[in-house]
Amino acid sequence: MRMARVGVLLDRRTLERKWNLRLNAWECYVTELLDKRRIPYERIESLEELEAMHMRPDLLIAAAVPETGDTSNRLWRYAEAGGTIVAYGTVDSMSDKLWHRRGEPFGASYVRLPEHFGADRPLRALHVSPWRTDDGVATVCENTGEVTPGRPDAASSAPALQSFPIGAGRLDRWTVDIPATIVGLQQGQQPVLADGVPAPDGTAPVNDGVLKADDRSEMDWQWDRRMTETGSPYFAHPYADLWREVLIGHLVRLCAERGLSLPFVGYWPEGVDQVALLSHDSDGNIDEHAASTLRLLEECGISSSWCMLEPGYSREMHERIADAGHELAFHYNAVEADDGSWDGAEFARQLNVLQKDGGIGRMVSNKNHLTRFEAYGELFRWCEQNGIEADQTRGPSKKGNVGFLFGTCHPYIPVAWSDECNRLYDVLEIGFLTQDLDIGKWADSSVIVPFLDEVKQVEGVAHFLAHQVHIHNREEVRESIRKLVREARTRGFAFWTSAEINEWERGRRTLRITGIEPDGTCRVSGTSKRDAVILVPLPPGSAAQADEVRYSVPCRRSVAAGSSSPSGGMSNADR
Repeated sequence: MRMARVGVLLDRRTLERKWNLRLNAWECYVTELLDKRRIPYERIESLEELEAMHMRPDLLIAAAVPETGDTSNRLWRYAEAGGTIVAYGTVDSMSDKLWHRRGEPFGASYVRLPEHFGADRPLRALHVSPWRTDDGVATVCENTGEVTPGRPDAASSAPALQSFPIGAGRLDRWTVDIPATIVGLQQGQQPVLADGVPAPDGTAPVNDGVLKADDRSEMDWQWDRRMTETGSPYFAHPYADLWREVLIGHLVRLCAERGLSLPFVGYWPEGVDQVALLSHDSDGNIDEHAASTLRLLEECGISSSWCMLEPGYSREMHERIADAGHELAFHYNAVEADDGSWDGAEFARQLNVLQKDGGIGRMVSNKNHLTRFEAYGELFRWCEQNGIEADQTRGPSKKGNVGFLFGTCHPYIPVAWSDECNRLYDVLEIGFLTQDLDIGKWADSSVIVPFLDEVKQVEGVAHFLAHQVHIHNREEVRESIRKLVREARTRGFAFWTSAEINEWERGRRTLRITGIEPDGTCRVSGTSKRDAVILVPLPPGSAAQADEVRYSVPCRRSVAAGSSSPSGGMSNADR
């Protein structure tokens, strides 16, 4: 059994041309999707570099390529010699050779895929570039899935995936630009420059004169929401997470079909399947509210993340919170009604007050007050400049847009706009699902179970927000937290703080899979603090014994030992 050699072709001249024209190249984000699973790959920056390689990749992701006849000929030769090409809405220059032509692209659509892709519902897609063929033209092509424009119950307009044999190799071309769809869902397709479009049913008036994260969402009010049994609407689908699994699973199966293995790293350490995060915003900064919150958290046996609004609580209370194993984080206030402003210098000033005058010291995480957000990447730049490693701002501000508003419950690395050449920020985004439950302003506690069940399915983070002022004043909020903890523990969630999630994810990303041993275990360099799970897909005929099935492929499971036990406040749920 050999480990597959994967190449990602990101032609440097193609990318630079787009950036010079102030165009985004979201295709670059495919490397982040691979990095998140720690899938080994080699970045290739030109077709000349590909052809000069002594050991060419078994599988080539044609992410950014010149759309020319020369490109078509070169990629054709690579496939004819036995290479597998995967493309996400690209390589249009190859269509003529395959008796197809480029069709008219279309926007928001829904994609239905076969069961083995792991998608148990139509998936929302934002960028669709189909190929067409004339009636009566015979082509050797396997079509998979269906794309329905506009609504999930519409008639199919194109296949989701087309597979073409080319000599000893093949081309698998997705009609959907999956990386661009994931970026658009997570961060929006445009900057936040004005109020968003409110929900037609009046449940989410985002047009409130305050620029926020949820002023740009690519979800559909009608098709992407469901109702709980109490009539509480919520965005029900972590589409970005599901698309990432579709992309990775497709690569894993392609390699297995060729007798190769594409190993990957589990999202969480050994013994943890998914994580719950409870965070608080210290609005009002009253010590009595903090004391009530500490009592409830002690009763529940969990640690949480406290986002502190300037000037914070008393120094004594900050010490009590930290001594109890909780995280003290930042709560940047850019709300003009509070004399705040959207400004990098103001971000740094408020943080400095809390760190020095409040005696808190280093802060790892931030969440913006009222989910204030403008432009595209400014907040993440300010986080980088001030040592903030994790942000929690991207979540709902209204009752009717709770849930998977941005299509994800996973910690992810945000990507910059074209003005920064679509670089990746050194920040981990950990968005939240809903705010204080059962007080009328936001959702009720009927959303807890569907949120947890969806997060569990994609192995993500169930992040709930509860303000200390409401914990102190409202028994309904206290009881909703008790219910959250009960239901989460029943489903095997571990309660972590934002800082702990950040530490684990950054440590996990130092791991590098370098090879596969004959018994199916992996050679791994780098070390995370906790034991990491390594999964090796077994191709047909492998002598190694399978431990579980992932992406419809039997896998060998092993553990890479961590360097030490975790530091700080792990909750009882994880002990």
